[in-house]
Amino acid sequence: MTRKSIPRNKENDYTLESAAAKRSFVETETGASLQHIGQFSAAPESVSGNVENFMGMTQMPLGVTGPLLINGQYAQGEFLIPLATTEGTLVASYNRGMRAISESGGVTTTVFDDYMQRAPAFKFNSARDVQDFMAWFDDNYVEIKALAETTSSVAKLEFVQRWPVHNTLYMRWNYSTGDAAGQNMVSKATHLACSWIQKEYPGEIVTYAFSGGMDTDKKHSHLNNLFSRGKRVVAEVTLKKEVLEKLMRTTAVDIQNMRDMTSQGSLLAGSSYTGGHSANGIAAFFIATGQDEANVVESHAGQTFTKALDNGDLYWSWTLPSIIVATFGGGTGLSTQRECLEMLDCVGQGKARKLAEIVAGLVAAGDVSIANAVVANEFVDSHEKYGRNR
Repeated sequence: MTRKSIPRNKENDYTLESAAAKRSFVETETGASLQHIGQFSAAPESVSGNVENFMGMTQMPLGVTGPLLINGQYAQGEFLIPLATTEGTLVASYNRGMRAISESGGVTTTVFDDYMQRAPAFKFNSARDVQDFMAWFDDNYVEIKALAETTSSVAKLEFVQRWPVHNTLYMRWNYSTGDAAGQNMVSKATHLACSWIQKEYPGEIVTYAFSGGMDTDKKHSHLNNLFSRGKRVVAEVTLKKEVLEKLMRTTAVDIQNMRDMTSQGSLLAGSSYTGGHSANGIAAFFIATGQDEANVVESHAGQTFTKALDNGDLYWSWTLPSIIVATFGGGTGLSTQRECLEMLDCVGQGKARKLAEIVAGLVAAGDVSIANAVVANEFVDSHEKYGRNR
């Protein structure tokens, strides 16, 4: 059987004509009509570097939530937050959580770590050879660091973690990457430095792996919970007694009793997140703002904690150790995605930590809403009302 090739323009594949040719090819081969895929307002050349074999645009429903009051180190004030989703009830639920949080004084967010990793591994003949290599690496670290940093004006090699296992050294090179998510940036830096290491190391390296697996790129891992990948953000809310009773139709004690059960259940299941549904809001937000949607895998993980207070209020906190977001590069420059970032004043340099705090506040709003809906026995009814296409 002869394989039919998708038509491409080798000179310039990002034109209206080239996109139309691909749609025509697909329509002929599959019988599908691509009428809506062929309607878009962005210039084809604007997606160069974001997609190959460009033939059109998909359209996602976009809702707006908020305002959400955030008392952050970088995000301060009220924010209207865009969410792109096909799941009915999601926007309404997050909106309700934002109201509850804002009427209780807002969510306080704090940023801790901010690193992106690449994790090379080196295999030797023996553990003693691993030890020799570690000593040589320390002696040459200043030069290795300087060489890695020549590949970018932004990326800085902050520290290197090391785990000798049998006759192999697993490493995790931790970089700061400014306002870019930084995966490509740290890959380039680490590749250059490790190429120099292979050339200059006087001993024998049996096998070298550019990634030994411990960077867990676009994979969840317990290592990220401990050491972070992206930005570690803690969000804290104290829901007021009257807000819980009047808006949510619950009490702090009712929520605490439910959380005691679900936290234990999450532990039994080995869940990567002990709250309600962090991935829901993060995925919708990532699509809306041009983030790498695969990073939802790392970004959604974390721990939650609640405490019913004596005055009837409820303290609630979220630790999200691996929020991977960017305000520069990748999909953030695409037309609708940039407009969504402009809504948040999160375009360009100096805004990535602000965006990470907004994500943490969003997660808090989603969990507040869904937990109260379950306790108030409103979860199923709300999905029946908003979440079905009839």
